[in-house]
Amino acid sequence: MKNRMKTLLTICVIAIVCVCIYLLFRYQNTSSKRLPNKYSAVIKQFHSTTDKDHDGTDDQMDILQGALDYIATRPKYKSKYYQTGYPNDEYGVCTDVVAFALRDAGYDLMDLIQEDIKANPKEYNINKPDRKIDFRRVKNLKIYFSHSAISLTTDISAIEEWQGGDIVIFQNHIGIVSDRRNENGVPYVIHHNDPWQKTYEQDILESRNDLVGHYRMSE
Repeated sequence: MKNRMKTLLTICVIAIVCVCIYLLFRYQNTSSKRLPNKYSAVIKQFHSTTDKDHDGTDDQMDILQGALDYIATRPKYKSKYYQTGYPNDEYGVCTDVVAFALRDAGYDLMDLIQEDIKANPKEYNINKPDRKIDFRRVKNLKIYFSHSAISLTTDISAIEEWQGGDIVIFQNHIGIVSDRRNENGVPYVIHHNDPWQKTYEQDILESRNDLVGHYRMSE
């Protein structure tokens, strides 16, 4: 009996150690490896007619590539305040995916949000605006994009209207629409949700019920 108890205890200890090792490995160890495109039908990628930063690449593709370039740095998830405004270390949150993606296309959200707060103070309802953090809050981005971007469908079955480089907003989360799709033609989302996230590009549009906005910066 004692030997059996000792064996069971050993098995339990080994199991606990294995779980701990797995959790330590997974914590903030998000992969930037891209998901395969599972949709066989061809949906032509949208290209905008504007090139705000005049780099020869249209805004839509600039935003998409900016998001991919940002997640390629494999930022770890943590909410911090930065004197520089934009995170300058290895950490970040969901709004940073969008902020860096747009900055790559020539849109500086840190300045743009402050301008919109000054123009629409009642909508934002911020007692003391702080340009270094206001642009990194989902609730403020919801308001800004409703003013400054093209509002698109939130019906995910309208798959052709969802394009890589679009901005997708959930109740308390935000990301960039991927140019790759699942087997139903619904695009993946490039985002940063939490420290336990397995990959930055995920198939989440059909599984979430808190979708509140879908926007595009230019036509």
